[in-house]
Amino acid sequence: MKSPRRVRWVEWALLAAALAIPPINWFWMRMDPAGAHDFVGPLRQVLIYAVLALGLNIVTGFTGLLHLGMAAFMAVGAYAYGILTCEIYPFQLSFWPALGASALIGTVAGLLLGAPTMALRGDYLAIVTLGFGEIVQDVLKNLDDITQGTQGINPLPGPVVPGYAFNSQNAMPWYYLYLGILVLVVVGCRNLEWSRPGRAWLAIRVDELAARCMGIPVVRQKMLAFAAGAALAAIAGAMMASMLTSTGEPANYDFQVSILALCIVIVGGMGSITGVLVGAVAMIGFANVLLPMLAGQLQARGLVSQANVFGNPNNWKYLIFGLVLVLMMRFRPQGLLPRAGAARAAGKSP
Repeated sequence: MKSPRRVRWVEWALLAAALAIPPINWFWMRMDPAGAHDFVGPLRQVLIYAVLALGLNIVTGFTGLLHLGMAAFMAVGAYAYGILTCEIYPFQLSFWPALGASALIGTVAGLLLGAPTMALRGDYLAIVTLGFGEIVQDVLKNLDDITQGTQGINPLPGPVVPGYAFNSQNAMPWYYLYLGILVLVVVGCRNLEWSRPGRAWLAIRVDELAARCMGIPVVRQKMLAFAAGAALAAIAGAMMASMLTSTGEPANYDFQVSILALCIVIVGGMGSITGVLVGAVAMIGFANVLLPMLAGQLQARGLVSQANVFGNPNNWKYLIFGLVLVLMMRFRPQGLLPRAGAARAAGKSP
């Protein structure tokens, strides 16, 4: 079975827009150096969160398991990348081997979490995954001999590509590299969706008992979904750490990151790969590009200041996200771009 033509056109349109953004931004910066706003740098986080949300989409969107601990696997990937690349450790791998190893370590972490929790469903599973996320933060803080505690692991090297400088002053190479990684992840998720495990996940989401009666190994398929989702979350964490040249402190991978990934999946459309991409562009692009641009314009005109907590648009983010979720659940619970058949089952919860 193939994805609908409309979905494919949306994906190609998103890719074309993503490729066109850096030249447009460069031209804008050249035409108006004083007033132009560089949005290529902030858009890198759109790509990272899209990878994270695609991992959650496998667990929650495809399989129907409510997971509130994806930030923990992102932290596992970030710290694995830091330990494997930083000069204070003996490994000192380059970007690509470290990225692959981080994904493998994230897969193992997903299996370790999935093994004892497969008998749980719904709210009980959500509570366990939420607790796992908090435990990972505490472990990373307390193992300061290995993880450097609240300081995080730094400095971390960037990728090495001949002819391109990956540093904090030049966002464009990072943008195109991460766009390429996202394209590979989307292709992998698309193939996985229509593979035998993917069809088994969708059957489990619709009716777990019926799937079990049809001979689908439910526990094994759930474990596979956990592992695949954790691997993508670990890749997102490694991408974030490489871009920031630091893992950051463990508190950077808190419950809010998991909720933000869940919001992206819900707004875009649970189970829809294209919907997740649209959700990431809408939510992270709004928070990291549009709100800072609005705040900058208002501050330039003297209408708001950093000291004005309520008047600064940068502080409206979570309020607006909450309102968007309420409106989505009320008027379009299936999301902006639901997968085929999801509109008829919009009333079902995972």
